[in-house]
Amino acid sequence: MNYGEIKTNDIANGEGVRTSLFVSGCTHHCKNCFNAKTWDFNFGEEFTKETEEEIFESVEPEWINGITLLGGEPFEIQNQRVLVGFLKRFREKFKNKTVWCYSGYTFEELCGLKESRAFCEVTKEMLSMIDVLVDGEFVQELYDISLKFRGSSNQRIIDVKKSLEKNSVVLFLE
Repeated sequence: MNYGEIKTNDIANGEGVRTSLFVSGCTHHCKNCFNAKTWDFNFGEEFTKETEEEIFESVEPEWINGITLLGGEPFEIQNQRVLVGFLKRFREKFKNKTVWCYSGYTFEELCGLKESRAFCEVTKEMLSMIDVLVDGEFVQELYDISLKFRGSSNQRIIDVKKSLEKNSVVLFLE
């Protein structure tokens, strides 16, 4: 897996101060995507153990709330297969930090409730390690600058743990 950028001290992509990992590779190709260069799976640099350690080090201060995965598309199958191991290690090391994830896929697609090209053997496991999911493709016609943590009004901010428990979407309340 490649990544396009790591942003430390990020306050735009989730609650609090976070480290954001922008993975490479996306097949959605949303009109007016803010990060179209990351559609290419070969864009950026290879995600290595050193990259992982860099992220872990950036999250260590108590005032850092957690990490955010976005891109590109974290739930492209080849990205999931790398990120699931990374998230396991993150969860072991940082029990009190949160994980936010932005995906063009819907919660229902990621749970296997709707057919999806993103669903594979690690999708449910990866989803279970995420606290908040901002789901749905960016839709230019629904763009609204006043929305917090999302670009278009079709996107939802989901409390993943509660949603998995109830087997239906529970929105995250900021």
